[in-house]
Amino acid sequence: MKIRTLKIKYKGEKAMFDWKKKFKEFIFSFLKEELDTLSEDELRLIRDSSDKILGNRLVHSPKPVLFYHHTYEKLAALIAEDDRIELGNIHWDKFSDKWPSLQIEDNENIRKKVKGRDVVFLASFLPENLFEQMAIIYALPRYQADSFRIVLPYFPVGTMERVGEGKEGEIATAMTMFRMLSATPQCHGKGPALLTIFDVHALQERFYPSDNIIPDLHSTVSLLKNRIRSMKNIAIVFPDDGARKRYGDYFRDYPIIVCNKVKIGKKKIITIKEGNSCGKHCIMVDDLIFTGGTLMECRDVLIKAGAKKISAYAAHGIFPEESWKKFTKELFEYVWITDSCPWMVDIVKDIKPFEILSIKDLIVNVITN
Repeated sequence: MKIRTLKIKYKGEKAMFDWKKKFKEFIFSFLKEELDTLSEDELRLIRDSSDKILGNRLVHSPKPVLFYHHTYEKLAALIAEDDRIELGNIHWDKFSDKWPSLQIEDNENIRKKVKGRDVVFLASFLPENLFEQMAIIYALPRYQADSFRIVLPYFPVGTMERVGEGKEGEIATAMTMFRMLSATPQCHGKGPALLTIFDVHALQERFYPSDNIIPDLHSTVSLLKNRIRSMKNIAIVFPDDGARKRYGDYFRDYPIIVCNKVKIGKKKIITIKEGNSCGKHCIMVDDLIFTGGTLMECRDVLIKAGAKKISAYAAHGIFPEESWKKFTKELFEYVWITDSCPWMVDIVKDIKPFEILSIKDLIVNVITN
C-alpha cells in the first residue's frame, strides 16, 4: 500500500475553513487511485478514520463540560442553561474521619465526560474546602481532557496581606496558592490549564510564573455599566488610587471622583482628592467590600460635599462578622455585588439596598469563546 502525505500550510483563519474540504479531496483522490489495491480491512480502516475525524471532531464537536464545587451549584445551573455547555457531576462526600471522599461522575461515564473534551471546573476556594478541590483539579486533566480551565470567580487567598510592608517572616499565601495551582497537570491536547479569575485583588505580578497554568484575568464592571446605563447625573467614585488604577479606563464617559486616605497624627482621614460630588448620584466602585468601613467614611465625605445619592459596587461582597448589616440603614441607594461569593448572596439577596448582578453570562462567554 502506497503511503502519501497531505500538506496544508497554515495561512491564517481561511486555512482553518478550507481544511475539511482539502482533507475530503485528498481522501477521495487517494481512494480513487488506490481502490483496486486495497483490502477490505484497509478500506474499512480509512472509512472509519475519516468519519471520525470529519464527523466527530469537525462537525459534531462535543460541548465543553462544566464541573463545579457544590457551593456553586446554583451558579453552575444558571451557566448550564446555555445549550452550548454540558453540566458534569462530582460526588462530594466525606469519610468517617472527615477526609474527602470524591468521585467524578461514575465509573462508566468518567472517560466519556472528560476524554478529548474541553473541561471547565468552577472553583470556590475557602480554607475549609480547598484541599478537596485541589484533588479534583489535579485529577481532571489526567483523564485526557483536550483542554482544562479553572474558573475561580473570587480569588480570596491573601486579599488582606501586605507582605513587604510588615515584619520579617510574613508569608505570601497568595504566592503559595499559585504554586499549588501551578502543579496542575498539563492537558492531553492543548497543554497548560487556564486560570480564569474575576477582579483579582492583586496585580498580575503576584502570580508565580508556570509552564502548567496561565492566568486569565477578567473584570465584572460591564455588569455595573449595563445596570447604570439609563441613570442620570452619575459620577463614578474610586475610594483610593488602587481602585482608579483597576477601573479608571472603564469609566471614561463619566465624571470621576477620587478619594484618598491621609494620616493626621494617628488618625486616617478621608478626603476628596479629585472631582466634584455636588448634586451627583455618586457610585463608589471597587473590587471587593470587607467590613465596608472605608465606603462608609467616603460616603460621609461625599454627602458633606453635596452628593445627592450614594451607591456602591463591588465584584465581591465578603462582609465578615455580619458587617453587611451596616448597609441596611438607608444610607445607600444601591449596593451592587455579584454572585461570585454565593454564601453571602444567599444572605443579602432579598434585603435592601443590596442587588445581585450575576456573572453567569461572563462565564458562559469565557467558556464558549
